[in-house]
Amino acid sequence: MWINVAHRGLRRIDIVSDSTRIRLRQPLFAVPVGTLEGMSQGVTALNPDVQAQLPALRVSLSRVGVTEIEKIVRFSQGGTEQLFSARLQCFVDLGRDQKGAHMSRFEEVVNEVIGEVVLGESTFKAEWLAQRIAELVRERQGAARAEVIVSARYPEHKAAPVSGIRTQEIYTLYGSAIASQAGTRRMVGVAAQGMTACPCAQQLVMGSSRERLLADGFSEDEVERIFEHVPVATHNQRGLGTLHIGVPENADTELDARTLLDIVEGSMSSEIYELMKRSDEAAVVEKAHRRPRFVEDCVREMIGAVVAGLPQLSGEHFVSARQENLETIHQHNVVCERFGMLDELRHELATGEHAGHQTTMREWLDASGR
Repeated sequence: MWINVAHRGLRRIDIVSDSTRIRLRQPLFAVPVGTLEGMSQGVTALNPDVQAQLPALRVSLSRVGVTEIEKIVRFSQGGTEQLFSARLQCFVDLGRDQKGAHMSRFEEVVNEVIGEVVLGESTFKAEWLAQRIAELVRERQGAARAEVIVSARYPEHKAAPVSGIRTQEIYTLYGSAIASQAGTRRMVGVAAQGMTACPCAQQLVMGSSRERLLADGFSEDEVERIFEHVPVATHNQRGLGTLHIGVPENADTELDARTLLDIVEGSMSSEIYELMKRSDEAAVVEKAHRRPRFVEDCVREMIGAVVAGLPQLSGEHFVSARQENLETIHQHNVVCERFGMLDELRHELATGEHAGHQTTMREWLDASGR
């Protein structure tokens, strides 16, 4: 005896025997009666693995996955609980012989790995979380490559520059990983805000101030002494700096997020603080006006700090520095970027020769397993 059943709600049934046929609508497919036992779970005729079937058009897909996965990660360090608000994206390369990815497996892996990584590490590292998820997603999906992107916001307390009052600042950590047969290529990044003072406007104000001082009887030497002691006014911007470091497969590079944040904040005219006393405000403003910097200066400072301050990185590491300034006397914003392999940057700084090709982040990530 065979029973032909439809997949949706068993609404079509065809029972066939040697002596009689009872038909309720047109049959969809047939299975032996004995195989119906235990069909409530797993891949069965009533619950087929549709994703594993052949697609109508057999073309491979570059990336298939899920985005906007939100998780709150509770991390205990030194007896103090730290919260991270994380957003994740997970992708796999889908072969030409598979109709679809198993979307529920992405969420299952994320939940499993978050507990595993948090409990097993002494510090939260977004790139290691991305790496573990990518490797497990690739295994579970049977994919050639898997990519995971993590963005985590977290609070950190730091002291104001003069009063020492503790203030809570919000920073962003980035972690990316691409897992392939060749290994796992990962990237760590940070984003921080700061303040910049425009050098161009400062020179214009200084020029007109010099003329007025000289006309009022001050000597050239006296004018120079005044400018040395009194920072000259200019317009300011609030800046957003971002720095990413790419770590090649099989490299055991350990990068501390605080080190990268110090590079980003130090590249601008001054750090900023959410809570300050008047003495702190004065110190921040004076520091910024004594270190006027264009958006281009900030990016170059980041690159210089990576090259000089992270000698443990090899030429195969990737660097991306980006600065965006929110203008105050214009309606537009300004942005600057520099990216490339570390050996490209070191060569340019050492020789002054412009790199003919600057490797992009996408190029570097996509080189994994290709």
